[in-house]
Amino acid sequence: MKILVTLILLLLLAAGGAAAFFRYSLTQPYQAFPAQGVFVDVPHGASSRSVARLLQGNGVIRSSIVFEIYARRHPKRTLQAGEYFFGQPATGRDVFWKLAKGQVYEQPFTVREGQTMFDIARDLEAAKFMPADDFLKAANDPTMVRDIAPHAASLEGFLYPATYNLPRHPAANELAAQMVTQFKNAWSRVAPAGHAATADKSMTADGRPLVSVVTLASLVERETPKPEERPLVAAVFENRLNLHMPMQCDPTVVYALERVGQYNGKLTLQDLRFDSPYNTYVNRGLPPGPIGNPGEASLRAALQPADANYLYFVANTQGGHFFSATLAEHNRNVTKYHRLLAGLPADPPEPEPAAPKPASRKRQPPNHATKHPVKHPKRASRGATR
Repeated sequence: MKILVTLILLLLLAAGGAAAFFRYSLTQPYQAFPAQGVFVDVPHGASSRSVARLLQGNGVIRSSIVFEIYARRHPKRTLQAGEYFFGQPATGRDVFWKLAKGQVYEQPFTVREGQTMFDIARDLEAAKFMPADDFLKAANDPTMVRDIAPHAASLEGFLYPATYNLPRHPAANELAAQMVTQFKNAWSRVAPAGHAATADKSMTADGRPLVSVVTLASLVERETPKPEERPLVAAVFENRLNLHMPMQCDPTVVYALERVGQYNGKLTLQDLRFDSPYNTYVNRGLPPGPIGNPGEASLRAALQPADANYLYFVANTQGGHFFSATLAEHNRNVTKYHRLLAGLPADPPEPEPAAPKPASRKRQPPNHATKHPVKHPKRASRGATR
């Protein structure tokens, strides 16, 4: 009998100890990894047992057995695949729920309005997400926009400007697809009627190819940082297109040079004659595709330009522009621009009014009674009348 009681007591003690250890492992923070933190990559389809062993092997949890038991007590919660970062001690329970909620490691990456795919690629490489060439390879494959831009040569124009939360090493094609999806979402907000009215998603409701609108929007985006000016810039380009005038948009030349690796940060007069279908100084009409990735404001402006007769614009040195309808007015605005660059007022000061001429005084007739009369009275009188 004593032996049985002893065994029962031992079992109770063991159970109590196991329960205490179980509770301790789940509720007390643990860190057996370096102070700088540790990344743990959970593969797709991994079982709770293999995940538990992976976590214990990386020093994130005390006991893989306790973690696995806890996971089995929550059969409806799946441990999500992905890369996780642990930078401080955590309880086993917190680790489980972090994986169950899929709180994978992410860093923000922002694509700014107007950036080209070359800009994006350089920024991705600088932030150590991926080599620039990897992203450019994905961006040069237009398959993802065949439904809205059947003849697009690349994804330029459809890599929507936004902030993306990325893992340490995103796949280039997946990131490009995410950006294209964001563009399509934005386009549905900008032109919902266009989608509803046409079965062909590559055309707008007013019969324009969608890619032409995006191309115009990319020019507008690159010309002005001011959202309120974009409908006016779009009007200038639309008016020039209607009159078959060259668009003469400097950013198209920059893009033409950048495509072949010849842009050095500034344009010269020789550059304006660069032979490229993107150069709107030597070619009339829109370039063959977008020259950057426009945001929503520029897309709206390209869809609905302002009702204005402007044909020209020039910078005003304040981030905006002077707009004009005639070449003479434009030339005056160019003069204003150069005056502002020189630190002078845009308009020269008004000339001061001329001082009035002093009133003339008539010379008194000669006094023949004087002792010395004037010998030539005609000459004297002629001079006095002036």
